Amino acid sequence: MYHLTILTNFAAAHNLLNYQGDCENLHGHNWKVEVTVNTENLDKAGLGIDFKILKRHTKEIMNYLDHKYLNDLDAFKGISPSSEHISRFIYDRLVDSFAEYDVNLEKVTVWESDNAYATYTQS
Repeated sequence: MYHLTILTNFAAAHNLLNYQGDCENLHGHNWKVEVTVNTENLDKAGLGIDFKILKRHTKEIMNYLDHKYLNDLDAFKGISPSSEHISRFIYDRLVDSFAEYDVNLEKVTVWESDNAYATYTQS
């Protein structure tokens, strides 16, 4: 099994709902995002999928999130835009993007700092 991962990032502000502590206040992060797909097959060029394809589909979602107040986005209405919810949101938006390719979206990891992250996967 081959696992292919790209890294990207976005900057945005948010505050957590139903939380008591510093994070209930407006603050921001420079999130790092890892998107991993897997495949058992390689094409004639020896690729599972071109990294450019992974980057293109992921960039569309980063553009939606970047330099926004996440709480105002429809995707996070009524829920905290936590790293957990952000990783699930990105996963759900990407999973169908790769249907035409011979890969499976394995996981999305969202880092809110150098030493704290959340990962979403369906298994």
